[in-house]
Amino acid sequence: MDSLAFIPVGERPLAVDAQALANQPMRLDISESSRVLACVVSRSSLFDCIRERQYDDPHLLVLKDKVQHDDARDVTIGDDGVLRMQGRICVPNVDGLQELILVEA
Repeated sequence: MDSLAFIPVGERPLAVDAQALANQPMRLDISESSRVLACVVSRSSLFDCIRERQYDDPHLLVLKDKVQHDDARDVTIGDDGVLRMQGRICVPNVDGLQELILVEA
């Protein structure tokens, strides 16, 4: 839900800073009027690559189909759209992603 509010001239620099923070990978939590908690939210580009390429792997497509038809016990698709088996991310066997992870580890 959006809201519109009048911001006095003296508070505009603060509002501009808050807007700049909102556009960053950061979460602001204003639970008390005198405190603001800023938390940086980061995601790995490798994670994004895995998520984007998961369904290019024919084996993972079979798992996805099972999840969608409620035939999978230990396989889930999370709110982030990532296929997981027993809570672990399924890494597709495409474009050398599995080898890249093994080399980096």
